[in-house]
Amino acid sequence: MSPGPSPLSGPRLSGVVSIGGPLAYARVSVADVNGQRRSTQADAEGVYTLDATGLVSPLLLWAVDQEPANCSDSARPWSRCMAALLGQVAAQGVTRANINALTDKIASDVAQGLKFKGPQGLIDVGRSAGVTAEAIRERTEALRPLVLQALKDAGVAAAEQFDPLSVPMQANHQGVDAVLDVLLHNRGYDNNSGVPGGTLLLDADYYYVGKVDAQSAVEPLNLARAQQAKAKMLDPAYTRILIAGDSTASTYELARLPRMGWGQVFEPLFKPEAKVKILNGAKSGRSSRNFLNQGYFAQMATFLRPGDYLVLHFGHNDQNCEANKKDRGAADVANLCSYPNDAQGRPQFPPGKPEMSFQNTLAHYIEVARSKGAIPILLTPTTRVWNKDRKEGLPVVPNHFTVASAERGIAFGGDYVQTIKDTARAYQVPLIDIEAATIAFANAHPQDWTDYWLAADPQQYPWYASQSAGTRAKPDTTHFQRKGAEAVAAMVAEGIRTTPELAALAAKLR
Repeated sequence: MSPGPSPLSGPRLSGVVSIGGPLAYARVSVADVNGQRRSTQADAEGVYTLDATGLVSPLLLWAVDQEPANCSDSARPWSRCMAALLGQVAAQGVTRANINALTDKIASDVAQGLKFKGPQGLIDVGRSAGVTAEAIRERTEALRPLVLQALKDAGVAAAEQFDPLSVPMQANHQGVDAVLDVLLHNRGYDNNSGVPGGTLLLDADYYYVGKVDAQSAVEPLNLARAQQAKAKMLDPAYTRILIAGDSTASTYELARLPRMGWGQVFEPLFKPEAKVKILNGAKSGRSSRNFLNQGYFAQMATFLRPGDYLVLHFGHNDQNCEANKKDRGAADVANLCSYPNDAQGRPQFPPGKPEMSFQNTLAHYIEVARSKGAIPILLTPTTRVWNKDRKEGLPVVPNHFTVASAERGIAFGGDYVQTIKDTARAYQVPLIDIEAATIAFANAHPQDWTDYWLAADPQQYPWYASQSAGTRAKPDTTHFQRKGAEAVAAMVAEGIRTTPELAALAAKLR
């Protein structure tokens, strides 16, 4: 009897794990339709090879940057996790199977078609059952318009047939990797369950890449803009201002116009010759805790240099501490909630969970910034347009507080704005009181506040025809349209001007 084929002559998988440069020494795993698994480790260049003998297609691949990996638990820091789907393995020789942000997007779209929240749900099942080669092909074709022009601009041949899984490439910042180099990859978060959601792609300037929904237009990657932004981020001649915050500051998709966050319109307030670059990493729905755990801060912090600034603008979503709230209460407390200080200014948190103190979490950002020679700045949150009954209306009063309640499952009550002020005093951090400024602004605009907060006309902005809030009929009392975003950005600039510790930064303002 002749011996069977050796692994070197049988089917093999080989590819590059890239994040714009290699994900060096990543752990690469594969599972087939029956749940058979194999693993290996990529090398310093992100290159891996894996024996595929006996594996039944389609295959599910994934790569993580550390062991033990955490790609599922939103209450702890996520590992860097990316997936890929392979429809068919060649019977002999090598089948290329790269793993990167774009393959993760394809895997995400296929997984969501199978009713998973995102690609991690498919990975956690541990097999590729339900995945078809046709679904992979369809999702690959749908992805191509997002990066087609960018690929052409990067000199990638046959861009019209581009497949991020099978394209020959190196993790060397050239060609395909030049495109990956300016993409920010992360996974979303499912509010009700707390598990990771679908794959999200932004460019290096924090602009969305993709489609918001089936009806919206494609928002493609602008390679030149993204490369220019990243060059400024890396240029020691520039001063970087990193904005870590929530939806009131974040940059929005074009499909969601006129919605804007103040961070989206902040950079034009600085003199061009002052060389200031804004990194607006603020993200909708994030609290100070899960902005950390889901890797958003880590993506930004790599660019921090001595003399840079870190603006911390949290408070809205940290208030999600109502454990008995229908649907999402348990997930909110596990993943978003951080508790305010007590009336004496002391941090509050459950036994053994100091990270659930709002002050302690803010302090972590402060310590990281200072360890890199950067200057932290604390902002109180923008106001909601709420009256004393905590309902839409004026006069607006302070509203960033909670009351402990056994019935509602709120373990600790307190004032989030006061906690920010406590933290600023305890750690000697410059403070800008944006809540007070926006309350005064709202109350000065009783007749036209909806020209500043989000109240879109669905006839002019069709996306809002299907939205339950953010329209003229039902204004959004938290978020802004352009005039409001610009007004808040101007308040932040004025706060910089009037804060003595920020005189050097104030000198860079127009």
